Amino acid sequence: MKSTTPRINFFQRRNPVWLAVLFAAVLPVMAAPLVQTNETQVSATTNLTQVAPRSVFNPPSVPKEGCDPFFPTSVRPYASAVITNAPTADFSSLLIQGISGTPDHRLAIINKVTFAAGDEAEVFTSQGRIRIRCIVVTDNSAVIEAAGQRQILYYKPR
Repeated sequence: MKSTTPRINFFQRRNPVWLAVLFAAVLPVMAAPLVQTNETQVSATTNLTQVAPRSVFNPPSVPKEGCDPFFPTSVRPYASAVITNAPTADFSSLLIQGISGTPDHRLAIINKVTFAAGDEAEVFTSQGRIRIRCIVVTDNSAVIEAAGQRQILYYKPR
């Protein structure tokens, strides 16, 4: 059941005098700093052209200098990045199984993978997979490159 007495919301009428009193009461509280320290006072003569110092991270070379914060027991940060021996390609298990195509566009089948001049793919060998690139295909040979080394493979028909 509804009440017959009208209810007046204090802010519903939006009386400008009450809003001014409320604003005047809250303004000094909001304007005052919570803690007064020397860092909060900035002089007008501060040089605005100063550049913030750059942070530099020097990876540790020994465990005494620090560790990886995410993997503290890892020895990976201390490993040297020097490669002792460059990988060499083993061409002994590569074999041309056939040469086909037109004289101006020759194709070579090397370990069950077909290559044209400029093609690059992985082939399976007895030592594992090796990525080779075919440089040139002629009537009875193919020049290939693997791991930075070039080799000529000759086709021996059976």
